[in-house]
Amino acid sequence: MTVQTLTQTQQSPAAATLPGTWKLAAGRAITLRPREPGILRVAHGQLWVTFDGPHKGPRNDLGDHVIGAGERLPLRAGQRLVVEAWNDGAPAYFSWDPLPVHSNAPRLAAVAQPLADLRLAWSFGADAVVRLVTGLAALAWGAVAGRGRDAMADCGVS
Repeated sequence: MTVQTLTQTQQSPAAATLPGTWKLAAGRAITLRPREPGILRVAHGQLWVTFDGPHKGPRNDLGDHVIGAGERLPLRAGQRLVVEAWNDGAPAYFSWDPLPVHSNAPRLAAVAQPLADLRLAWSFGADAVVRLVTGLAALAWGAVAGRGRDAMADCGVS
């Protein structure tokens, strides 16, 4: 059995029938050490996956798993595992996809936009209040100064 890392393996021309997968020939093994969490998916064949210890669970669980086509195995960042094709003389095809990174940016946007809207509404409201107070003050000043009687009479107020 030959051990290689995933970056040293080469895509096979036959893998063109299964785009987005890696081909692992029978009798070959690779070591995976993902830098970020992800999912190992088997597209065709079976894989024998052995995790480094320490192992939890029953005594017969030594970190070995056999997963077949359509099955998937979640992987943690930094976890070390050895993957080997399990079929008798047949290659296995698999993919490893990182999990999406969750960001606080959408949550911040959900708060930032309403705050911007409130700030704009407050500035429009403050401007309207200033204009209303100015208009009322001008009307009151005109009434006190005597000019308001003519203006009030034009409005029909006696």
